[in-house]
Parts: sequence; C-alpha cells; structure tokens
Amino acid sequence: MIGGLLAVIAVVIGGWITVRSSIDAVDITDLGFHVADEHSVTIDFQIVAPHDRPVYCALEALDEEFGIVGWRIVEYSPSEARARAFTERIPTVAEATTGLVNTCWVA
Repeated sequence: MIGGLLAVIAVVIGGWITVRSSIDAVDITDLGFHVADEHSVTIDFQIVAPHDRPVYCALEALDEEFGIVGWRIVEYSPSEARARAFTERIPTVAEATTGLVNTCWVA
C-alpha cells in the first residue's frame, strides 16, 4: 500500500517537473551572422519563448579556432508574441569568424 502511494507521488512529481521545464523552454534558431569588421559581428536569430516573462540570451562571437572573442547578455522584455526575431551586434577583441546564440533562458 505504502509502496503504491510512493510510486504515485513519484509519478506526479516527475510529471510536474516535466511540464514546468517545458513551460519555461526557449527554442532558438540561428538565422545567420555577418562579420561587420575586425571589431564586431552581427547575428540574426529567432526565439520562441513564454510570452509573459522576460528572456535573456547569451550571445558569442568566435574566432577560427573556436575561441570566444566577444560576448553579450541581452534582455528581452515580455511580449504578446511567442516567436520573435532579433538582430544583435557583438563587439569583439579580435576578428570573429562566426557569431551565435549560446543559450537563452526565462527569468
């Protein structure tokens, strides 16, 4: 009896954790990048996120050896739209060969 009750509780807790993590999920699609000059790169990307909470994204610029030569954390205010596209400039300390979104999360 107690074993069955504990199993039910474990399933409920596991289900809640799964639902909660999917509610807070942020999907990222890198759309492209442009090396503007030796001191900056511009990246285009789209996020799909909860509409009622702010979203933060960590952006990176990498060199040809995949070393980080620039980064930024950007904050996006809550919006009615779940899917939004952005273009962001990342200042760099050396010439970048690519720019990307490392990760995004809700606050």
